[in-house]
Amino acid sequence: MIPKANRSDIWLERLKPYNERADVPHDLIVEGRLSRMVGLTLEAIGCRAAIGSRCEIETKNGRRIEAEVVGFSGSKVFLMPTAEVHGLEPDCRVIPMGKNSLAKVGFGLLGRVLDGAGNALDDKGPLRTTAQVSLNGTPINPLTRKPIREPLDVGVRAINAILAVGRGQRMGLFAGTGVGKSILLGMMTKFTNADIVVVALVGERGREVNEFVLKILGEEGLKRAVIIASPADCPPLMRVHGALLATSIAEYFRDQGKDVLLLMDSLTRFAQAHREIALAIDEPPATKGYPPSVFAKLPHLVERAGNADEGGGSITAFYTVLAEGDDNNDPIADAARGVLDGHIVLSRSLAESGHFPAIDIEASVSRVMPDIADANHLKLARDLRRLYSLYQQNKDLISVGAYQPGSDPRIDKAIEKNAVILEFLQQDMEESVSIAQSLHQLELLLNLR
Repeated sequence: MIPKANRSDIWLERLKPYNERADVPHDLIVEGRLSRMVGLTLEAIGCRAAIGSRCEIETKNGRRIEAEVVGFSGSKVFLMPTAEVHGLEPDCRVIPMGKNSLAKVGFGLLGRVLDGAGNALDDKGPLRTTAQVSLNGTPINPLTRKPIREPLDVGVRAINAILAVGRGQRMGLFAGTGVGKSILLGMMTKFTNADIVVVALVGERGREVNEFVLKILGEEGLKRAVIIASPADCPPLMRVHGALLATSIAEYFRDQGKDVLLLMDSLTRFAQAHREIALAIDEPPATKGYPPSVFAKLPHLVERAGNADEGGGSITAFYTVLAEGDDNNDPIADAARGVLDGHIVLSRSLAESGHFPAIDIEASVSRVMPDIADANHLKLARDLRRLYSLYQQNKDLISVGAYQPGSDPRIDKAIEKNAVILEFLQQDMEESVSIAQSLHQLELLLNLR
């Protein structure tokens, strides 16, 4: 058996050509070899590389596959590939590249569709970027963040009137599958009053990417937007990078003083991709199969959005959260509620009845609404909520004829207003309703005799 010191000398001797590379720090270049592959996790021995850095794996036929360091144990380094891994076999060379993942940013990204690695998916030529930033961002001192004081017009009547959103707020769209969350996101993409829109389609169906670009955004909407697409068939690392890349691009535009709308569909798929990576490197599962690190990653991602320092721009973010089995107490949904500034819940029963957008105003809340809405707006919103809730609480009695008109004036009014309230809360997907229009219609509705 070769002594440990001699083995190291042999590895360094084989690596001499790479040691002459000026772009790689000398102390990081220790070539290794691929010893094991389980699922999508690659295990290398003999190399030295930091968490988050990139390595190249050279196959026997000369093809090189890029992978990222996601963990280590003793002398073993765990890698996650960024692309397909066909052609790998034992003892393939693992060459540290000595660089971390960076995001290329610039105004030349507007109107472009990118993948999770930041490469163009469209046929509009090379990307014109002016800078590079870290995928993991730089934390902002919470004491220097600009407070949320300005309402944001999202063009959706039910949100503008009942769940007012502030510029720099982080909101969640909670829904099961097939209840219209992607369509609602599309409406906000087109109608929201923002300088720049950044859309991250993470872990969703591949066909939705082209539909979103062509049908929802359109040519005019795309001019002020950047789309990052990491569909469900991408490796988990690329799905994670898609969310991080979108946030980094939004941060860059915010730092240029722009008001940015960040839409991420979905936060749940981001968490599931992290779960795949964590379980693959033997992190023990905790809550419903999610390892503890997943719940640490959620606030790290979400806290990057919001307002910048005084005088800077803002990122208003909407994250869709998939409630598995329509359970809004799902671990990811529960964790997301704790780190977001409010949540909009979409109801399957409303969607099945043809009510769109299927917003359940009883279960939804905007935590910053008291700070951005005036006293009259708050009163109107409370009055509508009260009438809507009264009707829902007594719906069974009313439907079977057990309630006698005149028994309770409040319920009588709720019955009288129910039809116009339901009409008010619905909206065609091609219709845009401003904040001023929403409040005017709400006031007319409540004062109508």
